[in-house]
Amino acid sequence: MKIIEINAMRGPNYWSVNRHKLIVMVLDLEELEELPTNKIDGFSKRMMDMFPSLMSHRCSVGTEGGFLQRVEEGTWMGHVIEHIALEIQTLAGMNVGFGRTRDYGTKGVYNVVFDYMEEKVGRFAARSATRIAQALVDGVAYDLESDIQEMRELREGERLGPSTGSIIEEAEHRGIPWIRLNKYSLCQLGYGANQKRIQATVTSQTGSIGVELAGDKEDTKFLLEQAEVPVPKGDIVRSEEGLKDAVARVKYPLVVKPINGNHGRGITANINNWDDAVVAFAAAKKVSNSVIVEKYIVGEDYRLLVINYKLVAAAKRTAAHVKGDGKSSIQQLIDKVNEDPRRGYGHEKVLTRIDVNDLTLGILEEKGLTLESIPKKGEVVKLKDTANLSTGGTAEDVTDIVHPYNVFMCERIARIIGLDICGIDIMTTDISTPLPETGGAVLEVNAGPGFRMHLAPAEGLPRNVAGHVIDMLYPPGSTSRIPIVAVTGTNGKTTTTRLIAHIMKMRGYKVGYTTTDGVYIQNKMLQAGDCTGPNSAEFVLKDPTVDFAVLECARGGLLRAGLGFKKCDVGIVTNVAADHLGLKGIHTIDQLAKVKGVIPESVLPDGYAILNADDDRVYEMRKTVTSKVALFSMDENSARIKKHAKKGGLSALYENGYITISKGEWKIRVTKAVNVPLTFGGKAAFMIQNVLPAVLTGYVQGLAIDDIKAALESFMPSPAQTPGRLNMFNFKDYQIMLDYAHNPAGLRALKNMIEKMDGSPKIGIIAGIGDRRVEDNNEIGRVAAEMFDEIIIRQDKHLRGKTEQEIIGMINDGIKSVAPDKKVTIIPSEKEAITYAVKHATKGCLIVVCSDVVPEALNLVMKFKEEEANKLYEFSKADIPNLEQ
Repeated sequence: MKIIEINAMRGPNYWSVNRHKLIVMVLDLEELEELPTNKIDGFSKRMMDMFPSLMSHRCSVGTEGGFLQRVEEGTWMGHVIEHIALEIQTLAGMNVGFGRTRDYGTKGVYNVVFDYMEEKVGRFAARSATRIAQALVDGVAYDLESDIQEMRELREGERLGPSTGSIIEEAEHRGIPWIRLNKYSLCQLGYGANQKRIQATVTSQTGSIGVELAGDKEDTKFLLEQAEVPVPKGDIVRSEEGLKDAVARVKYPLVVKPINGNHGRGITANINNWDDAVVAFAAAKKVSNSVIVEKYIVGEDYRLLVINYKLVAAAKRTAAHVKGDGKSSIQQLIDKVNEDPRRGYGHEKVLTRIDVNDLTLGILEEKGLTLESIPKKGEVVKLKDTANLSTGGTAEDVTDIVHPYNVFMCERIARIIGLDICGIDIMTTDISTPLPETGGAVLEVNAGPGFRMHLAPAEGLPRNVAGHVIDMLYPPGSTSRIPIVAVTGTNGKTTTTRLIAHIMKMRGYKVGYTTTDGVYIQNKMLQAGDCTGPNSAEFVLKDPTVDFAVLECARGGLLRAGLGFKKCDVGIVTNVAADHLGLKGIHTIDQLAKVKGVIPESVLPDGYAILNADDDRVYEMRKTVTSKVALFSMDENSARIKKHAKKGGLSALYENGYITISKGEWKIRVTKAVNVPLTFGGKAAFMIQNVLPAVLTGYVQGLAIDDIKAALESFMPSPAQTPGRLNMFNFKDYQIMLDYAHNPAGLRALKNMIEKMDGSPKIGIIAGIGDRRVEDNNEIGRVAAEMFDEIIIRQDKHLRGKTEQEIIGMINDGIKSVAPDKKVTIIPSEKEAITYAVKHATKGCLIVVCSDVVPEALNLVMKFKEEEANKLYEFSKADIPNLEQ
């Protein structure tokens, strides 16, 4: 077997609009294509011996053991690998269950599709499952546990921590979109100008002064003392001499901890002699130059959580420990504790397994114990010096018993330090009694406190503390989203995208948009090249200046990674025609339509899917959407439009020369098509068609008809405004048109336009494309033969897998099949081809350049235009108006 490629979907995709996290592995079974599982001796038994839990997989049979039944009857190895990939992730603590294995369109090659929770784990599972399947086929041993442990470690290194994860989960429940901004815990909630950020449990609203204060225990303690908050008596020391003075003043028992630290690093508690104090001082110095020496407060450890200056949760924390039974060793007791099903690796479960490390051994050594020691029955042996859950500690929710005085004090502390999310550590014998009465004290104030102990305590009620964070960031009435318009189709996407961006800019929005030319933020190009994939969409949605997004979405990005967003407000499909077939497992126009159909299926329920009623496949997409539907058509008598109108539906039409909006039986004429510069005086029917969904978008977004009309009439096609889309250059004796037409459908639309244009002879500069089918390149040649009096065949800059001669041959074959005597010149270089056409241009001719690298072709044509202008339009001082001689 051979893995051809592994792609990770991260948004709505060809395989599922609702399941966004999917691995898509293209797998070549090679010789195993001829060996279904029932033809491999002992395969089923070896598989079940390794994975008895596969019995729970129902598969298409629908009952427990269904997958095993399929294996015994005979199924292909891609299907087996799908189930193994799901099962090994589940065994590693990530419960996943969705999978599909489908024919890729090439003999023996399959798309193996399955769920993942963390991308690195999913990719690893794909490779691991393939290795495991091969080992089962070969009947050789395989170290499964090693792979499962590696997946656990990959998950812990990749996943968001439990605190950040809880906020993201709450945001998702409320329909708030989010983007992970780095490999750590920095995340963006919301889009564009309405975004907020979180990093662990610090938000973009958290004051930096508060974070700085909480990180400096000396300043924190000083401010709390000034405010009459009970804190332990103590000193800040930097040397052993200072330590000696502090010990003399504060008295034993002591706590020694670094002034700047977190997660319990460098803290030693309950010190009762000088030697221990020196060791503790050295440990704290490794974390911070300055060290706090405080009175050790007797009591239990409590964490109180304040969000938006209100107490929302409190937990009693207990450090990792074991309780003796009089017969088991400490190691045996630890093993027994770790058997608790609530304990897992890292943060995968409510509790973390107790890990024996040097700190544990040191604590035991101080008490004269080892792992082999047998504690007395009922004796508690502490294994860690802090109560952090990440080191095996436990938490009990006590929110409901916190005394009102202590609530008041904690909410006041949060304001004193200036933290909107604040964790306050208290030591007291009874949290239900005012702190001054128990002799307890506030030990620390924490910025970015962990939520895990409150979300899933070992005892008591779990608290949805993440909900309070979302309430604070997005109070009722506020929004996290910006309007998103997504545009897809075979032809017309870029022009439609640019026109919508222009309409919305005229309305006053700060627009970000993506096209095949680049990414634009407020009309400034910030990235150049084909930017129609998910990364480019995220670029716009991450920009804090953008309050309206228009995103061109091409098939490549959808198949490679899915959409870069989960939901949009408007989803447009311009058309579906044969293009890029035979690539990425997409071999038919119906499959291509399914790819494009991801866009309308991703529209919000209150949004609009705007569909081309003249295209059968696009019109059918209305059946799978969950949003409202608006249609557009170039045929005012379209039966589909009339049927839609009778139901009160919204449409845009080209009728009687007008761009018209139809709402039910009513019609609202926006403007005459000839008044829209983009239509070239109404000659370019395909441009009129591009205008219709743009007009509908403006209308459903609440723009006035006059504003839409003004925007349409002010959008001038030009190299700057619409590069590579019907760019006309009028020279003294001839004209040049430059267009991006790159497939048969686009070329036919262009043909219909230039037939209405003056200019003779008509000379076409065309090219084939290396990753298209032979019949597609032949068809380009056939259409060109009908369009042009003379043809120059050039070659694309990127050959995409074929030789220059092969591609040119396909085009030439198409031309000859229609017009064997057509004048054809072959000039592979686009620059040389354009130069040749210009130098041999005859008076009155029209040169049409179909370009794939638009900027280079535009620059060359504009250079010729400038050279001509310099010769024709030289002037003297006498030509300058109002110039005094």
